[in-house]
Amino acid sequence: MTVAVSVGAVTVPLGDVWRIVGHHLTGGGPAADPVTDQIVWTFRAPRVVLAALAGAGLAVSGVVLQAVVANPLADPYVLGVSSGASLGAVLVITLTTGALGGLGVSTAAFAGATGAVALVFLLGRRAGRLAPTRLVLSGVAVGYLFLAATSYLQLRATPTELRTVMFWMLGSVAGAKWEQLPLVTCVVLTGTAALVLFGRRLNALLVGDESAAALGVDTHRLRAALLLLASLLTGTVIAVAGGIGFVGLMIPHLVRLTSGADHRRLLPRSALAGAVYLVLVDLLSRTLDRPNELPLGILTALFGAPFFLWLLRRNKSLDTV
Repeated sequence: MTVAVSVGAVTVPLGDVWRIVGHHLTGGGPAADPVTDQIVWTFRAPRVVLAALAGAGLAVSGVVLQAVVANPLADPYVLGVSSGASLGAVLVITLTTGALGGLGVSTAAFAGATGAVALVFLLGRRAGRLAPTRLVLSGVAVGYLFLAATSYLQLRATPTELRTVMFWMLGSVAGAKWEQLPLVTCVVLTGTAALVLFGRRLNALLVGDESAAALGVDTHRLRAALLLLASLLTGTVIAVAGGIGFVGLMIPHLVRLTSGADHRRLLPRSALAGAVYLVLVDLLSRTLDRPNELPLGILTALFGAPFFLWLLRRNKSLDTV
């Protein structure tokens, strides 16, 4: 994170980065040059922190959803959360001047994500219980439905609005501000801590519903609680960072290769790996084509799609999914 704050169109020495951050956090130490201070504290530091939080939240959500739906190819977007958030944001961007009924882009995106999860939750029930296969299929159907509505709105958008829509849908932390971070930090840290407490019961889901029930686990209530927590994490991240794909699919598998499948270790390590990964991706997004900036979704797809194909070839058990 320190390197990410240091590197950019203007390189700031690492010592200066620490001095500026320390000055703002403690109020002590000499003040830096105003221009350098603005570069570090106002523009780069909040975006790096947001990238770390977004990566952690998406990675943890991926771990949980892969256990909930019993599908190793699941990620936070399998339930249509991204499509719902995109529809909410695009409604605000294209049909208003930035607010719909008093809602800003981030609030509308979170509302759309919440609506998508609620719809999938209702459609994924069978005989009053959540069925993993129905959840996945419902998520795919709802995602395509919302995507169709979003595409229609894009056709009606002006060129300026369309550029904003596309950049937001592909994900970016370029406009991060300190005032956005407290809520995201609270949700990601609290949600991750709560999910770690479910570690033993998540491990029970790995052996099947019947075995989990024999161990005293109420799989229906457990899936509902986990789904709500994972959706809250994903919706919060998407609302401020846009659609960033493949993080929730790739990072959990990479961590499993080194840490095993025990969720008590897998969840915190995935959070750390996801945070580091997205900070590095954000660094690449603003340095590969200076002074232009690439949306994060382009790079995560560039790295994630080959990994996805490698995973399909490596894991023969996926043939039965």
